[in-house]
Amino acid sequence: MDAKELRALIDLDKTSSAKAAARQGQHYYEAKHDIRFYRMFYFDDQGRPQEDTTKSNIKIAHPFFTELVDQQVQYMIGSPDTSFVRSADTDQRLDDKLDRYFGDRFRSQLAMFLTAVVAQGFGYLYAFKDEGGHTQFIAADGLGVIEVRRKSTQSEADHIVRYLTVKVLDGTQYKDVTYAEVWDKEKTTYYVADDSGEFKEDSTEPLNPRPHIIFTREDDKTEDLYYEDLGYIPFFRLDNNPKRMSGLVPIKAIIDDYDFMSCGLSNNLTDLVEGVYVVKGFPGDDITQLVETIKTKKAVGIDSEGDVDIRTIDIPHEARIAKLELNEVNIYRFGMGFNSAQVGDGNITNIVIKSRYALLDLKCNKLEIRLKALLRTLVDIALSEINEELGTAYSTEDVEICFEREIMTNAKDNAEIDKLDAETRVIQLNALMMAAQQLGDEVLAERIADVLGLDWDDIKNNTPLGELEAAQKALEGATVE
Repeated sequence: MDAKELRALIDLDKTSSAKAAARQGQHYYEAKHDIRFYRMFYFDDQGRPQEDTTKSNIKIAHPFFTELVDQQVQYMIGSPDTSFVRSADTDQRLDDKLDRYFGDRFRSQLAMFLTAVVAQGFGYLYAFKDEGGHTQFIAADGLGVIEVRRKSTQSEADHIVRYLTVKVLDGTQYKDVTYAEVWDKEKTTYYVADDSGEFKEDSTEPLNPRPHIIFTREDDKTEDLYYEDLGYIPFFRLDNNPKRMSGLVPIKAIIDDYDFMSCGLSNNLTDLVEGVYVVKGFPGDDITQLVETIKTKKAVGIDSEGDVDIRTIDIPHEARIAKLELNEVNIYRFGMGFNSAQVGDGNITNIVIKSRYALLDLKCNKLEIRLKALLRTLVDIALSEINEELGTAYSTEDVEICFEREIMTNAKDNAEIDKLDAETRVIQLNALMMAAQQLGDEVLAERIADVLGLDWDDIKNNTPLGELEAAQKALEGATVE
């Protein structure tokens, strides 16, 4: 790829409709709504539209989308106390190694990554080698990433272009400078745009093009540099849906209507709080000046036949409030989120709580399928390094990916369920003791372990034979109340 192709690709990407929609989703996640561009006009005496700068024009963004995105991301990741990438057979050695790749640092990057996926419609993870030679994964800004394919039918990109425009101090003034990186399966080439906007290779980079991995060997006294390539382009994309559509799309119009209705009500309250001035016998020729005089000086001069009356106007706020409430319900319904402000009829059982999470569960389930497929690819990369380090032969079948979501529960319901479970176990134990002679000692002990949720094989293998026989004899004379 030459500099002209790079310039054309970046110019095309900046004006693409897909990236424009992604930027809009990011703006709404940052509470930068379209209401900030709202303007009010009136027609003058000659029928020409003029912007009205005298009326209140309150612009308050209501960040529902921010809540919905953060809600989905945190609900998917689950509790920070549990690992979602772990060994399938409780292999502690493998778990320790996996935690190096998918521990707390990766969890924080995954949260940033999923936020971009939901808000923008897609997101990228970037892989690199740390100082210890282990692959780490961090979130990359997808708005500045371009996938280049020579053929539209290719599943994998030939190149990845990543670009970023920053402000650089040039003398006493700042100017915008665009930096770009072109990645392939072996190396990375760095470019910088000159004053004319044309790209050229960045001469400030000590090694350009640069291999993916640069290292020195501990036993090499000459401290020569050695190079390796990853064999793949270290960018991994996850789409929010097959069309890479932001989660904003189904609810943007409703959020805009909510902003408009709420700000319109605020404007009415601000402009009409002091009422309408009815002036009789006004001797002047500027009614605006009269109004400003009343507002600032709280007084006005009139003749003997004149009068000033302030009449208040009832604002039809009930209709606006009803529309706001309807919009809020629809935002959470079509945004498939959990409305924490929902009151209901006061009967908050666990069944009711779970039903309120139904739409959020459905939305997360659809994204989780694609996320697990991506994580399998990352796990495969991590396992290849673990196997090389330990001399093992772990495969992806030895690792499970499980997201344990947490929801609120009713403590009273939980206590009643626990009580019912305990009573059920007592009934089961009594039934077993009544059938003790028919079952035999070992079968009886095994069935009791099952009822109590214990691993009978572990008990049998780790308990000395004498203690086991004593326990069995104790069970023979035991009664369960």
